[in-house]
Amino acid sequence: MATESTARGPATRRGASQADVARIAGVSGQTVSRVANGARYVDAATRERVLSAMREVGYRPNRAARALRSGRFQSIGVIAFELSSVGTTHTLDAIAAAATQTGYAINLLPVLDATQDAVRAAFDQLGEQAVDGIIILVETHRLDGVAVPEGLPVVVVDSSAEYDYPIVDNDQALGARLATEHLLDLGHETVWHVAGPELSYSARRRWTSWQQTLEAHGRPVPPVLPGDWSTGAGYEAGLQLADNEEVTAVFTANDQMALGLLRALHERGRRVPDDVSVVGFDDMEEAAYFWPPLTTVHQSFDEVGRGAVDALIREIQSGEHEHQEALVRPRLVVRASTAPPRGTTA
Repeated sequence: MATESTARGPATRRGASQADVARIAGVSGQTVSRVANGARYVDAATRERVLSAMREVGYRPNRAARALRSGRFQSIGVIAFELSSVGTTHTLDAIAAAATQTGYAINLLPVLDATQDAVRAAFDQLGEQAVDGIIILVETHRLDGVAVPEGLPVVVVDSSAEYDYPIVDNDQALGARLATEHLLDLGHETVWHVAGPELSYSARRRWTSWQQTLEAHGRPVPPVLPGDWSTGAGYEAGLQLADNEEVTAVFTANDQMALGLLRALHERGRRVPDDVSVVGFDDMEEAAYFWPPLTTVHQSFDEVGRGAVDALIREIQSGEHEHQEALVRPRLVVRASTAPPRGTTA
């Protein structure tokens, strides 16, 4: 004969409540609610105690109910292009970490093709998602003619942007100037440049700044060797430069192309830095382990990612729009791939 409990089915386990969390953490229910809602004014020790209690009892904040009460979804949309690039990868990591620390989830929408239709499709898809704001990691020349969703806070990671939104980016022009002036200060007559893709804003800014720096110092401006960010492009450029004895210093628009350049110079018997000095851009983790270790421009992708999230959450929480540009200052990291030209001292 079935018992009463089996006749009615298995007993339903009551889900953990905010009161359970508050009792274990030794705080008020209001404090638990603040932590669950991602409020930023709860001190770190209290927040960790509450989170630990949530884990202990298996408490799961009900995001749907919270969104109905507050009108917010605790979710950030991120539209990004070139997911495999060093800058995009590191910036996305920083965005995800900063968002998680403030109680927000990330909804990533990759733009797989460098076309306006692809960007427009990503925006259309985002319009169907429940997000509180958007971070755009797409160079703004790809947004021409594309309507950015209205009614949502937006932050753009691209200092060429002319939209009325907060802008966060590394200072590309300053980084290129630091690289070029470093080589000139070592005593090189001029600096050759292996550029990134012509349609890339970042590559364009580095190219322009390199040229302006040479002109400001009264130095000749050599012809640019175009590349595409890849190691192979750097290698091909290196084969062209290696046979020119006048080339004593090269600034490449990223570290991956610098790696290919180093290989080509080595194969052609041009020693680095004795015969040719090389400077990269990005300071990817592997740059310190190139041979020789690469002098390069360090970009703080972490700071850019955190800055973008902070700017977006300020607008989400305050409801106030602000237009400001925050450029993160790069720094030159000097390693063993640069030296004064042969027969001189810096």
